[in-house]
Amino acid sequence: MFKRVFIANRAVVARRIVRACADLGIDSVAAYADIDGEAPHLAEATATARLPGYQAPDTYLDIERLVAAAKQTQADALHPGYGFLAERADFARAVQAAGIRFIGPDPRWIETMGEKVGARAKMAAAGVPTHDGSKALDGTDALKTEAARIGYPVLLKPAAGGGGIGMARADSESELVAAFATARAQASAAFGDGTVYLERCLARPRHIEFQLIGDGERVVAAFERECSVQRRHQKVIEEAPAPGLARAELARFEAAAVAALAGYDSLGTVETLLANGAFGFLEMNTRLQVEHGVTEELTGIDLVAAQIRIAAGEPLGTILPADVQATGHAVEARIYAEDSVRMLPSTGRLAAWRPPSMTGVRVESGYRQGQWVTPYFDPLLAKVIGTGKTREQAIGRTLVGVKAFEISGVETNRQLLMDVLGGEPFIAGRLHTEMLAGAP
Repeated sequence: MFKRVFIANRAVVARRIVRACADLGIDSVAAYADIDGEAPHLAEATATARLPGYQAPDTYLDIERLVAAAKQTQADALHPGYGFLAERADFARAVQAAGIRFIGPDPRWIETMGEKVGARAKMAAAGVPTHDGSKALDGTDALKTEAARIGYPVLLKPAAGGGGIGMARADSESELVAAFATARAQASAAFGDGTVYLERCLARPRHIEFQLIGDGERVVAAFERECSVQRRHQKVIEEAPAPGLARAELARFEAAAVAALAGYDSLGTVETLLANGAFGFLEMNTRLQVEHGVTEELTGIDLVAAQIRIAAGEPLGTILPADVQATGHAVEARIYAEDSVRMLPSTGRLAAWRPPSMTGVRVESGYRQGQWVTPYFDPLLAKVIGTGKTREQAIGRTLVGVKAFEISGVETNRQLLMDVLGGEPFIAGRLHTEMLAGAP
């Protein structure tokens, strides 16, 4: 097992990794930008490593600085968390070249699945269902031809990124060229690669993702998560298991994904869209997911600890039960520092910060009272996860937990979360990715 893990991330996920390291008896080193100097996980970690600066390019995105800090603090492993450099193969290789174990998959997997067009082709060739889409587009002639073949409306998507960044919809050829230019510019700015491709724009699909765990020899599925409640392609509420779907139908896609990813050696999530009764592969994230907590609550598996143990060379047989089982239900709501109406980011000092403490409610947070919320990083403040024997109980506990979370000093999306969780469509399980499209 590792002796010391360097955490190349911040806020909620950094604090979660600190806790997993403590549970495993491993020292943790929390890297931090100057703007994060008051974060609570710094006091909880074994040691800290300052990254002078305030913005991501100078700190959490600086590969050379992160690797040097990990070496200086004598870490024998590095956890990238999610976001930032977590899915950068060049970062994983730089970590390995420094003699430090990267807690994630082999860089070849990151590279293969990170290029979305190639990933779609690989999965399709292995028998995994996909919805109609194009190859990488190199000009407007190919763009128009492919859009006409697929049929409008279409989505333009970046080949090198995810998270909804750089996506643009076109409902007709007259909108297509402008959308193409917009998508390429945004993709280039966000991911350093302006390559885009087309996918059919499905009407009111559900977003279902499958949690996979591999050790290089065997891949196991740990059920699915429902991620359909989204705002501008960003997930807002997730739950597990997905409501109202036949287990046999889910198991068929699970089996196809597991077979296609033979040899995978870490945590990974296969994302799909479910439309017209058919699953279609969307992308694979070769990292820990933001919403991993609902699977942990559903299965009892500590996914972060499992990820670390796999990286240390332990086989799945010593990490997971012989048969992964699901118990009850779990629902997660993401609290963002942004208002519930316009969904614009909010900054300021947290005048009040009192997370709820109640039965069946788990809170993952990266802030404390008095800390500044800045415009430099992701606005996620906390995740509230409600669990229960039934879906209704889990929803109720999540709703009460969000309502009881006292936060002031910044605007939050708590009212939006409460409206959705308490609304009849969500409770009835009528879920799709356009549920919030008509919100103000």
